[in-house]
Amino acid sequence: MMAWTDALTVVEKLAPMLATGLGGPLAGGAVSMLEGVLGLKPGAATSTDERQTALSNAISSATPEQLLAIKNADQEYAVQMATLGFKDSEALASLSQQDRAGARAMQISTKSITAPLLAGFITLGFFSIMAVMMFYRLPLETHDAMMLMLGSLGTAWTGVVAYYFGSSAGSARKTELLSQTAT
Repeated sequence: MMAWTDALTVVEKLAPMLATGLGGPLAGGAVSMLEGVLGLKPGAATSTDERQTALSNAISSATPEQLLAIKNADQEYAVQMATLGFKDSEALASLSQQDRAGARAMQISTKSITAPLLAGFITLGFFSIMAVMMFYRLPLETHDAMMLMLGSLGTAWTGVVAYYFGSSAGSARKTELLSQTAT
């Protein structure tokens, strides 16, 4: 079984435009396109984690024909995004940055305490659950619920860090572009 981050690395190499879509607010379309190419049909009640796991497993066992289909889907996705005004992956990636910038600007202008309180509760919850799991033996019947809660809080905490400190995706892309210009 392949981890989601490993699956993303494969998608980044095969289909950079789809990979960019997966990391932003338009992830739903990119996920649906990948699921279609790989023959996955998630139900309406399928969670995001279940879809990621199914995609990871499908990518790890993909045939050469399916890998080629992913590459072709990337080109189709790029055409669709271009018709929507996103001429390349940088334009699509800027959507996430604009989304965070808009949220920060709203926070500054309204001086609402909602974002800091939510960030505090998410951080407290995430590290509290981790501490409980490290220092106490969990009953078998609550293990799955605790793991689900830890995963959800971990994802939310990543968003909190990206909101307050920016994401490393922009830095990684900048580093990549700088290394390309240096050669």
